[in-house]
Amino acid sequence: MYHIYFYRTQFDDVPVPVPVPVPVPVEPDLDEYVWTADFDNECSKKALEQANSSPDEGGSFEDESLWFGDDSVSSATTVKHSSYDVPKLEANLYYSGVGPKGRGPKLIYRTSEDVFEAPSGPEAYKRLMRVIAVPDTYEFASNVTWDAIRDQVVVLLDQKKIKVTSVDFVRFTWLNKHADREIEDDEDNDEDDEEEEDLNYDDIPRIQPVEYGDRHYTNPTIWIGVLPDTLTGTVAHDSSKDIRALLDSLQVQNIDIAFRESLYQPLLSHGPVLFSPVEDGSSLKNVIDNASVALSLPIAGRKMTMQGTLGPYFNVGDKLYAITVRHNVFTLNGDNKDYHYHDSVPKKEVIVMSTPAFKNYLASIQALIGTHIDAVVSLEKKIKTFRGLVQNGINVVESQKKLGEHETELANIRIKIEDLKNFFVDIKKKWSKAEERVIGFVRWAPSIDVGVAPHRYMRDLCVIELDKEKFKYMIGNILSLGALILCSSPSLSLPGSEMSNSKLKSLIYERVDVPSDFEYPDDGLLALRGMLTADQVINPKNLNLQGDRVRRVLKRGFTTNTTVGTLTRFMSFVRQYFQTGNQDSVQVPILSHEQDSGTFSKGGDSGSLIVSTNGEFIALLTGGTNKGTDASDITYATLFEWVWDLVKAEFPGANLYFDNLEEFLADVS
Repeated sequence: MYHIYFYRTQFDDVPVPVPVPVPVPVEPDLDEYVWTADFDNECSKKALEQANSSPDEGGSFEDESLWFGDDSVSSATTVKHSSYDVPKLEANLYYSGVGPKGRGPKLIYRTSEDVFEAPSGPEAYKRLMRVIAVPDTYEFASNVTWDAIRDQVVVLLDQKKIKVTSVDFVRFTWLNKHADREIEDDEDNDEDDEEEEDLNYDDIPRIQPVEYGDRHYTNPTIWIGVLPDTLTGTVAHDSSKDIRALLDSLQVQNIDIAFRESLYQPLLSHGPVLFSPVEDGSSLKNVIDNASVALSLPIAGRKMTMQGTLGPYFNVGDKLYAITVRHNVFTLNGDNKDYHYHDSVPKKEVIVMSTPAFKNYLASIQALIGTHIDAVVSLEKKIKTFRGLVQNGINVVESQKKLGEHETELANIRIKIEDLKNFFVDIKKKWSKAEERVIGFVRWAPSIDVGVAPHRYMRDLCVIELDKEKFKYMIGNILSLGALILCSSPSLSLPGSEMSNSKLKSLIYERVDVPSDFEYPDDGLLALRGMLTADQVINPKNLNLQGDRVRRVLKRGFTTNTTVGTLTRFMSFVRQYFQTGNQDSVQVPILSHEQDSGTFSKGGDSGSLIVSTNGEFIALLTGGTNKGTDASDITYATLFEWVWDLVKAEFPGANLYFDNLEEFLADVS
């Protein structure tokens, strides 16, 4: 879940009713039921539902008014249109590819000179754009820094009374279509014949990919986010002239300026012990990590439905703690006072998975079982065919080989089905009540604050004291690189949709002419050690395909699981709007990987630890910018070096490294 907006009223001290989660019902004969045909049919049905409702593809609409309606101006309704408003198609399709589902934020105004080629209709070619980091070798004029330019840009925006939400320093890239090449239609493109009078952000059709062409790179761009429907092209044009004059005065050239609609908003998504992580190849690899002691446990407040992610563990003496963000476990409309636990008041308990998330988790396990059951049916037909060929003496050598391969695969899948069914029974019996999923309570949560001196970072922090008995199998701060993607939305998640280790390695390191320092762990478990300072963050060593220095980073969150992103050294300005006024902060920006169509984070990922490819602590994920979806164009985080300083000040003797786990867990029965 992402950063929480909070505000105070005269009723802040009045208790807010919180719905009490209803336990998930457990069938009395569950042990026998999972081995029946009815259960198998139920699993196959859930597998089919998940296959037809991918959360990343969603519904895509063919709004003909986008192409055949008035194309002279954008569709903003609360501001007057001007001669500098970009055409409707360009406003809504210029950034196609930046966001999820091939979409992107709405363009308001830009100074770049590239020509936008308007598609002729929903099925026509549309280029896919990616946001990429400005090369770390980029230098401004003498004695000029990005931090100084960024802060002065904000001053100029405020003078124009522009409702700015973020200021980033990025580049863009895309493939230009070859003039002599036809682009094939996307056979999976969904259509909706319902016409809309006004263009809706979520009604923009899914964008077709471009596989051939010459790659284009833009100038570095000051990318300005503003609240939706608050800015005209004319005001943006006038503001860009002020910014250009500032850059000229600093002798800074070849920088573009662009305005887009964007929000920094919330995207919410004593019982059994947690399981030990399993190695790659295990039958349970795709499901167990959401209930194991590996990092990034899905967590929620005891009586809340919002879902977040648990960050790293630490200990003080023989006590075990974990770090997350405050808005994962405190209600939206609660007060924002510093919280310290006192034994005179009830504990603010924290559980693994909210009730809705736990139901989706069970459904995902069943869907994975259903997928394997369908594979059994297919393999049994193949085995019958090849057995007949062998018996009839037809192509005996090859048929016998195929028969043996399919029989071996069938035996392995049946073992996986058995393991998953036993795991399903175990989880449902022991974890269905919220009180059975309690793993600890909030020990300390300072008030959420932004612009905190001396770095102007955001403070969104919570420390949870964990029930050590639940973590008897813990192995320290270990990041699992493979697991099932789950989400707190009503749509189910796809089983087995984690990226392969080969894809992970290719995203982390693309060069073949320089040795890579990343090695995929044999067991899929990345041990974390070390912490990057602010100076190290802005001086990466890895090279991308273009030879630019970049810092690839990893995170595993509740919703998007393991993702690879790019951390840029140019810190971003973020503004949050409240009823009592706005608050500003400086945050670490992480861009989605330019070679991957997925987003780096979504709602439910807040609290995730962002690490280097060598397993070094870098930042704590807090939020992201977006409009109209639950995925981020840019993800924001707080430097972990600073977070850890705050934790150590409150918990003297805090230690991230469990060098003697046997001794630390000696008191656990």
